[in-house]
Amino acid sequence: MKMKIYFVAIMFLGMMGVSNAQAQNPECMTNLSIYSEHAKVKNYEAAYEPWKMVYETCPKLNYATYFYGERILKNKIAKGPVAEKDAHVQMLLEIYDSRLQYYASKTSVAETDIDKAMLMSDEEMIDDEKMYGMLNDAFGKDKKNFTNPKALYLYFSSLVDLHNEGKKELQEVFDVYDEVTTKIEDENDAITIKIGKLLPKEESGTLTSKEKRALKSYNSYSENYGKIGGSIDSKLGVLADCGNLIPLYEKNFEAKKGDVKWVKGAVSRMFSKDCTDDDLFVKLVEAQKNLDPSADIFVYLGTLKMKSGDSKGAMVDFDKAISLETDGVKKSKIAMKVAAINKRKGSKSAARSYAQKAIDANPSNGRAYLLISNLYASSANGCGTTSFDKRAMYWKAADMAAKAGRVDPSVRSSANQAVASYAQKAPSKEMIFSSGMAGKTVTFSCWVGGSVKVPTL
Repeated sequence: MKMKIYFVAIMFLGMMGVSNAQAQNPECMTNLSIYSEHAKVKNYEAAYEPWKMVYETCPKLNYATYFYGERILKNKIAKGPVAEKDAHVQMLLEIYDSRLQYYASKTSVAETDIDKAMLMSDEEMIDDEKMYGMLNDAFGKDKKNFTNPKALYLYFSSLVDLHNEGKKELQEVFDVYDEVTTKIEDENDAITIKIGKLLPKEESGTLTSKEKRALKSYNSYSENYGKIGGSIDSKLGVLADCGNLIPLYEKNFEAKKGDVKWVKGAVSRMFSKDCTDDDLFVKLVEAQKNLDPSADIFVYLGTLKMKSGDSKGAMVDFDKAISLETDGVKKSKIAMKVAAINKRKGSKSAARSYAQKAIDANPSNGRAYLLISNLYASSANGCGTTSFDKRAMYWKAADMAAKAGRVDPSVRSSANQAVASYAQKAPSKEMIFSSGMAGKTVTFSCWVGGSVKVPTL
């Protein structure tokens, strides 16, 4: 029986890659099968000694040494004798380095540095300065693989804390904020596109078991990116208010006006914080126009025209911005900027039109669905002649909010809150019963148009 288990384990572990040279050591092979069997059922205490023997004697034998080794040592750190805790922490730090050394194809520089920084943070072995230094170095060396949501937050959070202590300049905070938020957006965009490809199969019930696991993972990561993005914005807080932005950019404008990255960051940040009334915004937009007359510059030019009262000219610029951009995700983001401008101006129909353009360019843009949902909800009192018809608008708003959370889990928390709020405002079961509207259709003659079917009782 023991021999049967041994061979089954070796066949399983062989899929993870066995080093031919070290596979010559029969004791290592035996202990590999023993610890892997224990680790698979989470009996990490029993796995420790045979695992330790393999790690120290045959470190290149199998990737399982690192895959299970991390779990075994974390168990030791959490549940083992206090007197041995420091030694196990140091061994785990060493494991991360060895994993990169022997199995670079299965890990990365960023993952290694992040794992080490997170462990040191959990064990209170690291201050903000060292945390930021390690994560900044990892981000600089291996941005592609720096995808851990919690690490992205700690990277930015430690910098803000250092700034608050007078150890880092505000400009560095803004620079890293731009890098981190762009990374989060890029990662979430890639994930939601994958989700969008699987949703039709989920709705038709044709997902394979592998696809179900993948969809669950994508949803989890997207939700985490949404939460982390919100936390990063909260951490930035008042540091990015116009009162801080304008003096900083005025101070640096002459020296930086030829730096396209700095100029674009300044314009984008002033736009997002609605600091567009200041003359500095005009100067920055002109600088960007000269340095990089790409599609999004026409959004800013249109904003300036809108503020000067030239609504027609503004719309021409907005449409030009969208038409010039060929990348679907970028086009969608530009359309959303224009939708937001029109929403602030009270042009609900135009705002919906541009939000729909955002969805057409990228069907996974959950924020576009949320914006339309909000437009519908804010129009409830103006649509319909009866109280029932007016409140029926909230069903339409709730439907759009639900779509937002489905296509883009990063906004699911906000979407779920909206759905719950709108459901409370929509006609109750008692209202449906007393009105005799169950199963009938309510048509909207206001700018929203369309209709909703009243739920049956």
